[in-house]
Amino acid sequence: MGGGVAEGNRRIFAFRNHLASGRINKNGANRCLFSVRGVLRKPKRSAHGVMVMIDHRRHGAQNSPQRQAPTLETPAKGPEIVSDAAAVAAGERVAKALARAGVASRREVERYIAEGRVAVNGKPLTGPAVKIEAGDILTVDGQVVNEREPTRLWRYHKPVGLLTTHSDPGGRPTVFENLPKGLPRVISIGRLDLNSEGLLLLTNDGALARALELPKSGWIRRYRVRAFGRTDQAKLDKLKAGVTVEGVAYGPIEARLDKVTRTESTGGANLWITVAIAEGKNREVRRVMESLGLKVNRLIRLAYGPFALTTLPVGAVEEVGPRVIRELLADFIPPESMPKGDRAGGLLLPAGGVKTSRRPGAAGAGSGGAETAKPKAPEKPKKVYKAGWAKPSAPKIAKMKRTTAARAAKPAEGVGASRPRTQPDRASGRPTTSKPRPKSR
Repeated sequence: MGGGVAEGNRRIFAFRNHLASGRINKNGANRCLFSVRGVLRKPKRSAHGVMVMIDHRRHGAQNSPQRQAPTLETPAKGPEIVSDAAAVAAGERVAKALARAGVASRREVERYIAEGRVAVNGKPLTGPAVKIEAGDILTVDGQVVNEREPTRLWRYHKPVGLLTTHSDPGGRPTVFENLPKGLPRVISIGRLDLNSEGLLLLTNDGALARALELPKSGWIRRYRVRAFGRTDQAKLDKLKAGVTVEGVAYGPIEARLDKVTRTESTGGANLWITVAIAEGKNREVRRVMESLGLKVNRLIRLAYGPFALTTLPVGAVEEVGPRVIRELLADFIPPESMPKGDRAGGLLLPAGGVKTSRRPGAAGAGSGGAETAKPKAPEKPKKVYKAGWAKPSAPKIAKMKRTTAARAAKPAEGVGASRPRTQPDRASGRPTTSKPRPKSR
């Protein structure tokens, strides 16, 4: 045929010479397709099957190159929520099921299977390519694996000098080795590199962590950056259009210059910049700042989506309440995994401080964090005054201290020396000091 849009082998609408004239009946079955002056508009979704663009050439142009059909962009979909019941009904791999239950990571589960520690319905597994169904009994080391716990979320203030990993082959300290006691097995949502600090979200739900890490979640990561160099707001505004650094394309970045501290000795300046990104690629902030001629010497994550660092102490962990999770994460968590109630765990502090890879004194002024988060010394108990008592004023307290010091500095009198006696004056009634009478011989 001469050309047109067809559905399968049935012709819907034929054009004369090109994708041009003609109108489609709005009451027809395929009224979602329409064209205006040779341009095929983006069709809406049709319930009549897949639409195929047929080759169309002008009359008399037998050797003309074949025209390429326009591609139809599919709008980005939001995160798909797969319920646990649906996953089990369709068959779920053993490694994924154990990871969702919080037993171990998928890689560790595969190692457990190779060691013969995992069994389904009493039969040890020989490989990870096994799916479990509803009603199957899953055991690890002879212990029955409980059902998946409700989703939980924590805020963690990561210090400088810790790797965001469960284990490091080089033996460097990690985040999960320095977490306070009392937490279940958790994983991080995103990462912070060794020299970065600030907010790190932790969860017991691997699917939630994956969904919030993706850029399509729309969650903004906000950072506070201290960098050395020279720049202005005009250069930072150009980052809104995106930038390519060493072949890596970064999306739009919002950067605001907050403070400039000049350094006369070097001729440069320490800049404080607030940066907001949506992708969170590896070392994105540092590389983009380096492309502007700035050297980052401190990087603090202030917020991840709606969750902020606020005044959380360094190395401390605080759980997010179930009510907040239901309100903010309803699009990412299936209903059966949603937490119940309103109470959450309190603030957890690391016992004995945080061990980092920083040497004493190596952090310098630009490290932005102490090597060890030491607990505060207990405060001295304040003096409690009874009701009705007047508290001494500051001048009176100072006078009392001076009097005490003067008495302590005064030399002691000899042994047996008689002290002056105080007697009331008969005329005025005021006390007077009389000299001691000499002893009679």
